[in-house]
Amino acid sequence: MTPQATALVRASWAKIKPLAEPTARHFYDRLFALYPETQPLFQADMAEQHRKFAAMLDTVVDALDDLDALLPALEDLGAQHACYGVTDPDYDKMASALLWSLSEALGEDFTPEVRAAWSEVYSAVAEAMQEGAAAQRAPCP
Repeated sequence: MTPQATALVRASWAKIKPLAEPTARHFYDRLFALYPETQPLFQADMAEQHRKFAAMLDTVVDALDDLDALLPALEDLGAQHACYGVTDPDYDKMASALLWSLSEALGEDFTPEVRAAWSEVYSAVAEAMQEGAAAQRAPCP
């Protein structure tokens, strides 16, 4: 990522972070509204899922200067999600819902440049998770 894109993601996250859990709730609401077939993939308590998703976004934003250090954790997360039944096409669905929820949270501050920066971040995260899913060899619990 360019320093400018990193700065855009960080600045926009700083605006969203105080509302991270409601933004996460809106993300899942949008995901399930657009793609109801994804809802059974999430069996956990949704309030807890919202917290986990918000925390993961925070972790990713904090690691933007060295995303490579986060890759093993993202690959493990992808392997876990493969066990839950998440498939490659689901990552595109999640991208759509994420960008929508960020747009809703940021309003007019969600510029095309901010959208492009977040798309780049999400693509890197999704790619690492998909690699982890593809390499998943241990039996699912």
